[in-house]
Amino acid sequence: MYLFGSLLLGLACLTGALSTTIPGPRARATGRSPGCGSAPTITSGIKTLTVNGKQRQFTIRVPQNYQEDKGYKVIIGLHWVGGTMDQVAGGGTTGEPWAYYGMQKMANESAILVAPQGLNNGWANSGGEDIQFIDAINKYIDSGLCVDQAQRFSMGFSYGGAMTYAIACARAKVFRAVVVIAGGQLSGCSGGSDPIAYFGIHGISDGTLNVAGGRSMRDQFVKNNGCASMAGAPEPRAGSRTHITTAATGCQEGYPVLWAAHDGGHGPAPADAPVPSSDDGLRTWMPATVWAFYTQPQLARC
Repeated sequence: MYLFGSLLLGLACLTGALSTTIPGPRARATGRSPGCGSAPTITSGIKTLTVNGKQRQFTIRVPQNYQEDKGYKVIIGLHWVGGTMDQVAGGGTTGEPWAYYGMQKMANESAILVAPQGLNNGWANSGGEDIQFIDAINKYIDSGLCVDQAQRFSMGFSYGGAMTYAIACARAKVFRAVVVIAGGQLSGCSGGSDPIAYFGIHGISDGTLNVAGGRSMRDQFVKNNGCASMAGAPEPRAGSRTHITTAATGCQEGYPVLWAAHDGGHGPAPADAPVPSSDDGLRTWMPATVWAFYTQPQLARC
């Protein structure tokens, strides 16, 4: 069954690669962006776009060894309430090891990294305006850099996790996978019926956005991805200072769901004992686990 499913998936990928890169009603974006094969027109730094009459900014980091004929992953990191794109891009007080939620270090110059700035330092997504901002960023990057359009990812913490969830709902055909860290349903969920690879990370003692909400968000994509129920998935006991990561079973090939519950509160960088703090950007297990999720073989296929 697995071999047969993989064969069908491969044929679907081939069909997609031979057709337009604009996703249709049930199609996923595939192929390389218009910026491939030409000298790049985008450099690292802060960029400004006008979206619905508003000036919107984001920070982008282009790989230092950028090659115009190589299709790159794009990883978008969304800040928390009151946060900024500079904090995401610079790693905050932790610095470079935590830049882009640790993805700069993990990607090691293999991905285009993006940190957008939310209006009023948040992601209310009123009338879908933040989704349109993300669309505009993708279009801008596609025109000036070489992007593997089947390898777009979003991740965020708290309000940034809420916005990442909104992206999963509204742009599941555009993004390959999302990582929601201590998120809640704060930015809406337009659509929400298409499958997308989904990884939820949540502290069992989160007093800001309760873990029950994180489970509910996860379960939406358990359903969309055709997985078996994750009700009763194991979670660490309070006081254990550990985490438990569980993969859903029975999911549609190419659409895994992962759930990591940790014995911690509302933080972006969960760390297990014996690390003194339960939230530590230098010693968190999160970046390596997320990178393994993004780079697993089934996500390399369409």
